Amino acid sequence: MAGSSFGTLFRFTTWGESHGPAIGCVVDGVPSRLELAGADIQHWLDRRRPGQSKWTTQRQEPDRVEILSGVFEGLTTGTPISLLIRNEDQRSKDYGAIARSYRPGHADFTYDAKYGIRDYRGGGRSSARETAMRVAAGAIARKVLGPEITIRGYMVQMGADRIDRQRFDAEAIEANHFWCPDREAALRWEELLGRVRKAGSSIGAVVEVVASGVPAGLGEPIYDKLDADLARAMMSINAVKGVEIGAGMAAAALSGEENADEMRKGADGPIFLSNQAGGILGGISTGQDIVVRFAVKPTSSILAPRRSVTADGDETEIVTKGRHDPCVGIRAVPVGEAMLAVVLADHLLRHRGIFGG
Repeated sequence: MAGSSFGTLFRFTTWGESHGPAIGCVVDGVPSRLELAGADIQHWLDRRRPGQSKWTTQRQEPDRVEILSGVFEGLTTGTPISLLIRNEDQRSKDYGAIARSYRPGHADFTYDAKYGIRDYRGGGRSSARETAMRVAAGAIARKVLGPEITIRGYMVQMGADRIDRQRFDAEAIEANHFWCPDREAALRWEELLGRVRKAGSSIGAVVEVVASGVPAGLGEPIYDKLDADLARAMMSINAVKGVEIGAGMAAAALSGEENADEMRKGADGPIFLSNQAGGILGGISTGQDIVVRFAVKPTSSILAPRRSVTADGDETEIVTKGRHDPCVGIRAVPVGEAMLAVVLADHLLRHRGIFGG
């Protein structure tokens, strides 16, 4: 199966299915002599782990990571790092009724069309369960980036309800179940998601991830632009249907004067007076914050009957049973952070490979 690897110099390959015995990944390109222990990875996995509140899937997975190779006496060896997480709370019986039917909005039909076979247990390889290994790879990427580069994600919209950026409070992000930087919006979202969850439905979200401390000069021209790789990274996350950098789609409504990020002389180089470009110009980082947003669709696993067809071509109705997130955007926040980290780590190593440092 092609398409299970991501990156150039910092590269990881994930494997495993939602209801298989385990999931895992192999991370290549990690420099030697970086301090790395299971706890360094576990911290980030715990932020994504399911079953931590009533607002996420109640599947109880501890997501305990095991480092199988590439680390000796607490230091990376420069060889491939292999990671394993065992699945412990599968309920495959929940999916028996849809073994021959295609769930609308899921990858059931497309996987069948491509491979002629599909693992219907929780979506198999197409399940968001795979994203746990992205978060694990992202934890290692943060080690490559070092403490000077920080990455922070949060939700800025649930359904049609957006945060008020005038009330942005970084300390609020970790203080609610929605990674929401607006305390008033978080209260509204709790009421909103309560109604959605009670109705057996789902709702979408917009997630923003920001990297600070990124040096100017990362990224490659034309086809390997930093923003192009970031767009690919975010679009590869399950349920993501749109990505924007900086002002993004809103740039179309700006004038040239409003959109241009003016510069003035600073002690250590130019100072930008705005950041409509999201920290990237010509595919290369400017040294400003890198700002990426992505839209996550409502999960298609809902209790309302939906019209569909079977693998034999017969018309049917489907009600998706099992344990699902009413808003997958919540657990997409640490996944978006991880994908931002792996792209930056890859480009940092590529830059060093050309220019040293």
